[in-house]
Amino acid sequence: MKKILIIEDEKEIRNILRVYLNACGYEVEEAEGGEEGINLFYAKTFDLVLLDVMLPKKDGWSICREIKQYSSVPVIIMTARTDENDEVFGLELGADDYITKPFSNKVLVARIKTILKNRENRKEDILKVGNIEINDISHTVNVNGRKVELAPKEYEILMYMIKNSNIALRREKMLVEIWGYDFDGSDRIIDVHIKNLRKKIGEEYIKTVRNIGYKFEID
Repeated sequence: MKKILIIEDEKEIRNILRVYLNACGYEVEEAEGGEEGINLFYAKTFDLVLLDVMLPKKDGWSICREIKQYSSVPVIIMTARTDENDEVFGLELGADDYITKPFSNKVLVARIKTILKNRENRKEDILKVGNIEINDISHTVNVNGRKVELAPKEYEILMYMIKNSNIALRREKMLVEIWGYDFDGSDRIIDVHIKNLRKKIGEEYIKTVRNIGYKFEID
């Protein structure tokens, strides 16, 4: 069952949306204010966020920007603001759709279905390893649903190690394959990048193999 987070300060609207979305087969959680909403987003896993703009404590623009900076979860902005510039601004922040109040619940659900379907189709291009998701087209990496920023060489090392999973890889071999034959620096540069990768994707995947180098372990 897909899980949707509603961040909306008007209780009546939240109630109507919750009942309608439940009837359509979605699991729903809700938040009244901006800070409550973003905290709930980080605490749990959601498939989509319905986001009002005018919220107490933290506005919808800030929340949309933050969600899109750290995750790929779709966001639909729903607001009474009908100015074209607001819609453009929201889409430029990364919102996947923008719907103005009052709106038809049927239309909203149709948009939700379209976004989630497109997201499922895009997942075919995504490599999944444990709790890591990698889009090799956009070179984006998510860990536990949160986007992590990798330096270009970190990304290359990660992809190389995944393609050679469960194989002990020598530093010298990695330098040749990733940097090329013309690299004349120290092989300890690998250690630096591995240290950074472990901080970003977690310690459980990349194991040190004594007197050899490293191994990316997966089941």
